[in-house]
Amino acid sequence: MPQEISLSDVKDLVGKEIGVSDWITVTQKTIDNFAEATGDFQFIHTDPVRAAAETPFGGTIAHGFLSLSLLSAMNYNCLPKIREQTMGINYGFDKVRFMAPVKSGARVRGRFTMAEARFRGAGMLMITYDATVEVEGERKPALTAIWQTIIQFDPKDRPADA
Repeated sequence: MPQEISLSDVKDLVGKEIGVSDWITVTQKTIDNFAEATGDFQFIHTDPVRAAAETPFGGTIAHGFLSLSLLSAMNYNCLPKIREQTMGINYGFDKVRFMAPVKSGARVRGRFTMAEARFRGAGMLMITYDATVEVEGERKPALTAIWQTIIQFDPKDRPADA
């Protein structure tokens, strides 16, 4: 279970790895559900027989955007909770690189380093993470990303030194 921290603790975490999530198995059912949700039915994702015969992967692979989307679950699994937070917002990505495929049945996990944290306005903290999705047993990660989130909080809780 992730630890709980206060807003005043955040500045001490910049530049540090702050979380590694549990492993998540990417099943064919998960891939198929993602295909259904996004309308992306390319055979490399949804047809195990054809993907085994016609690709170098030996079977189906997860959509890159599925691997990226799993960062949310990984975040909740391992990053410290900020006590004063009233809401979190996904602000976006500055850079995403898909480095290696995630084969159906593979296990992935997220690794997060806090790259930057800066207060914006009276009740917002923008946190930038260097995020990596690792594939168990593989040398290259599935992806790397620079991910920005916004933590909202009551302005009365803003640290005096922020």
